[in-house]
Amino acid sequence: MKIKDIKVSEFEIKDNTPYFKLRKTNKSWEKYDLKSTTGYVHVMHVMTDEGLEGICTVGDARYTTMTENALAHLKHLTIGKDPTKKEYLFDMLTKATRMVFMPPGWFGGFDNCLWDIEGQMKGKSVSALISNNSEQVKAYYNYRGPHLNALIDDANVGIGKGFTVLKDHFAWNATQNMKSFESIRAAVGEDIILLHDAAACSYSLGEAVEVAKQLSQLNFGWFEEPLNDRELGSLKTLCSQSDVPILALETLMNDFVIMREWVRERAVNIVRGNARHGTTGIVRIAEDLARIGMNIELNGPGGLFGHVHAQLVAGIVNTSYYEYFPDGSRDTIGKEIGLQNPPVPVKGEVMLTERPGWGYEFDWEYFNKKRVRVF
Repeated sequence: MKIKDIKVSEFEIKDNTPYFKLRKTNKSWEKYDLKSTTGYVHVMHVMTDEGLEGICTVGDARYTTMTENALAHLKHLTIGKDPTKKEYLFDMLTKATRMVFMPPGWFGGFDNCLWDIEGQMKGKSVSALISNNSEQVKAYYNYRGPHLNALIDDANVGIGKGFTVLKDHFAWNATQNMKSFESIRAAVGEDIILLHDAAACSYSLGEAVEVAKQLSQLNFGWFEEPLNDRELGSLKTLCSQSDVPILALETLMNDFVIMREWVRERAVNIVRGNARHGTTGIVRIAEDLARIGMNIELNGPGGLFGHVHAQLVAGIVNTSYYEYFPDGSRDTIGKEIGLQNPPVPVKGEVMLTERPGWGYEFDWEYFNKKRVRVF
């Protein structure tokens, strides 16, 4: 079997990243003047000379497009190659990355298409290709709101829908956040697992240490992105002083080499990953982490409007949760291009389909109708 062609379908769709402005208030930066935007989603098709076609979105909720120049390099490098040799192709494209002046992970969508082809060939889901793990896909609920009372209300909405794991995105200063952690724990009780995502915060190292102490006392499951991922020394210090696991590397997770270095330096306790940079790379690093007793956690939703990460959470042993955003912007928005089975959690769990590969089901007539161009 040989790769015959690679094409990209382009769609216009609401962008998950609005336009905004920033202003500095005290020691932190604040967004304002937010405006929704129309963006583009690219779906890659890898076609073989035996009629099989692997499909995946180029990105997920972010990094949703590929340049025509990148596609031209990808085609020149891979057309005529055997799509079943995905390990070789991943290594070859990794080597080529420096020479084609692309960022690490630029070919991830292509790699994901190869997994789809293998699943179709063998009549297996991608999760079954990875392991015989039969664990259910447990999801966590990102609760949101403009103020604390609204946040508590939305957290209770998530609990009412069957979620037992909730994550905040509190963006206030350390003092206000710590008061809010106490309030949310009191509101939801001790049986709910709580997670803190500090991506929008501006903690100093000293503040992060204090926040970590309180999160540990309140029995939080993890402390996510407490500092800039590139602050290696500060992250090492924080990890050495924190009893709550430090989850990091979301802004470096396209580079599997750097991820491994941060692990060796003990600057992270749980590694963030996203398969838009290639499932082969994710499976490899997950296996390496498993050997040292460390987890990888995939940030939401993953390619194909959630199908990719749902399959990986099911197949990878050392991962815990599927990340769910309740507003439909990551999963059900796929219906706008013809996806018929977005993986929306029910009672806090994602039910996998029995379809091979990534498990997607499209209305192809509608898909072709909504497509604005192919290149």
